[in-house]
Amino acid sequence: MNPIPTAIVGASGYTGMELLRLLLVHPGVSLVAATSRQEAGRTLAEVFPRFGGAPGSGLIFIEPDPDVIAATGAKVAFLALPHGVAAEIARALLERGLRVIDLSADFRLRDPAVYEEFYGHAHPAPDLLPEAVYGLPEIRTEDIRAARLVASPGCYPTSILLPLLPLLRENLIDPATIVANSMSGVSGAGRKADLSLLFCECNESARAYGVPKHRHLSEIEQELSLAAGETVVISFIPHLIPVNAGIATTTTAKLREGVSPEAIGAALEKAYADQAFVRLLGKGGCADTKNVTRTNFVDIGWQHDPRTGRVLLMSAEDNLGKGAGGQAVQSFNLMFGLSATDGLQNF
Repeated sequence: MNPIPTAIVGASGYTGMELLRLLLVHPGVSLVAATSRQEAGRTLAEVFPRFGGAPGSGLIFIEPDPDVIAATGAKVAFLALPHGVAAEIARALLERGLRVIDLSADFRLRDPAVYEEFYGHAHPAPDLLPEAVYGLPEIRTEDIRAARLVASPGCYPTSILLPLLPLLRENLIDPATIVANSMSGVSGAGRKADLSLLFCECNESARAYGVPKHRHLSEIEQELSLAAGETVVISFIPHLIPVNAGIATTTTAKLREGVSPEAIGAALEKAYADQAFVRLLGKGGCADTKNVTRTNFVDIGWQHDPRTGRVLLMSAEDNLGKGAGGQAVQSFNLMFGLSATDGLQNF
């Protein structure tokens, strides 16, 4: 197959930089457009010297004009834009015949009222929501293959959903007892000037934030509810920790009465034994961010606490990789009939 002409819209943030890192060397990609209002007119290598010498690093950043992007011949566009901004350009690119992989929150939720509740403004393109596919490649494989518009999941949701979904589908745990605690590196907040994100504010510090209703809770509960076949409401407590990248999540829930703890491991094996980017650590395995950063892997371990009857699910991923850019590339590979691991086999 000839390389697929590809655009990245919003390529100068942390997620955009991760997409550049992956797509510049992806064997199935010809990068034909990278947009940034701030960096327009400069080459990729000028803005990101680390890419100097890479094929395509002389590409010049352009303004995010849909007509100009379409004129490059791009067949697909990755959108690494803020929520509320992505929907407008997604519509314009879809109208021009491109397929779209959106890494913002604009198309993750099925209900525009829930979007307004969690994001504070009316949904900018509610008519597109019915066709958007929630892009968890291990869960929605066939839907992603056929999709014109993929909503790539958030980083926290990925780390929570992948361990939980098989257990809910098999009715092994009580959904009302789910509590998820996550810790994220500072890059998860984006590449922006913010006093609370300065080195001296984050280094040697750990703190909870976004409680009790972090925005990602909306898509987490949506997907858990679909898997359980009932409305699921959980407690989710995110924390900021002083590392650049990585998410470690510990999720707990009570086993249903009569369920053997070993059923947990069996359900995870059944769901993910053949998945290239889910590494199962087994009973007692504690996932560690140092083993997944700069990769597209999510590591999952589990344990059972007989004192409380709770199952403990431990997961780790790179928030910019499996939690953002890498996962979006997984969807790209599915959409264009490529190998699941193309451009992502990094350890």
